[in-house]
This record gives sequence, C-alpha cells and structure tokens, in this order.
Amino acid sequence: MADQITFDDFLAVDIRVGRILRAEPYPEARKPAIKLWIDFGPELGEKRSSAQITAHYTPDDLPGRNVLAVVNFPPRQIGKFMSEVLVLGLADANGDVVLVAPDQDIAPGGRLH
Repeated sequence: MADQITFDDFLAVDIRVGRILRAEPYPEARKPAIKLWIDFGPELGEKRSSAQITAHYTPDDLPGRNVLAVVNFPPRQIGKFMSEVLVLGLADANGDVVLVAPDQDIAPGGRLH
C-alpha cells in the first residue's frame, strides 16, 4: 500500500471522464502505444494522450469509448507526441493495461468524487 494521504491531497488530483474521439497507432514510441484524442467536455475541451494499451485494444476499438484520466498533470513529451493527460488503467494478470471507465454513460468532463 502507498503512503496515506489527506483528503485534500485526493482533491488535488483532477480525474475526469472523457470520450475518445480518435485513436492512431504510435509505432515511434519506445514501448507499443496508441495516440488518443479525448473530449473532456466544454470546460476542458479536447486533450491528447499516449497510452500503452496495445495488448487489449486497437485504434479501431477505441473511438466512442469513455475513459478516466488525470487532467491536471503538466503535459509530457512522449517522443514526438505531447501527452496532455494520463489515461488510467489497471494491470491484468500479465501486466497489460486494461482501461478504467464508468459503468454507465457519463457526459465528458464529469469529475471523479
């Protein structure tokens, strides 16, 4: 288990639901990845992310899918691609990432409580 944090620490992490608009292979990445363009609603707009999710997903599988992401990390350069949000996932038994998403349709931009 990680170190305990305060509730204020939790509130500082802004996790929102977004809807994937577009996805493309990212063969230039050091580890296999997919480039994502995600709609986070009118407040945040469209953001980009690079995600190492190729074991379970192809770019064709992803448009229209809701995902959860941390939206208040600073942008990070991943090769030639600027990643603006961190898409969240869990490791399966093989260590491959499975995306985290709400089990009901939530409007883009909804914040995790």
